Amino acid sequence: MTKKNQRNDPGRSANMRSIRSKDTGPEMVVRRMVHALGYRFRLHLPTLPGRPDLAFPPRHKVIEVRGCFWHQHADPNCGNALMPSTRRDYWAPKLARNRERDANNMNALASMGWKTLVLWECELADRPRIEKRIRKFLK
Repeated sequence: MTKKNQRNDPGRSANMRSIRSKDTGPEMVVRRMVHALGYRFRLHLPTLPGRPDLAFPPRHKVIEVRGCFWHQHADPNCGNALMPSTRRDYWAPKLARNRERDANNMNALASMGWKTLVLWECELADRPRIEKRIRKFLK
């Protein structure tokens, strides 16, 4: 299938449409966990750079839940962040822009006095460890 045909492929289009940026599985896991710990939060605050996943305005803290592939998790033990073997000329710049945007948003939040906790999709398998990190961060 050529690149031109890929753009017109209804199956590929349906697949790409199904990829969400909000209310993802990993985000929902963290939201349920934080709520069960007794914390209340705001979702995707438009007044903050990057519209962080969970915001705790009185504490000036945010939690970002990142997908390992889309945000290119740099941990060498993470198998989810592999670069696709096809169309690297498309994927490499796209994923690099995501990482650059993440860094810019975190810098902007820091300059506004907000602290950020980044949780990666692959880390969520160890729920007790994540819960401990969240408790420590939100104290």
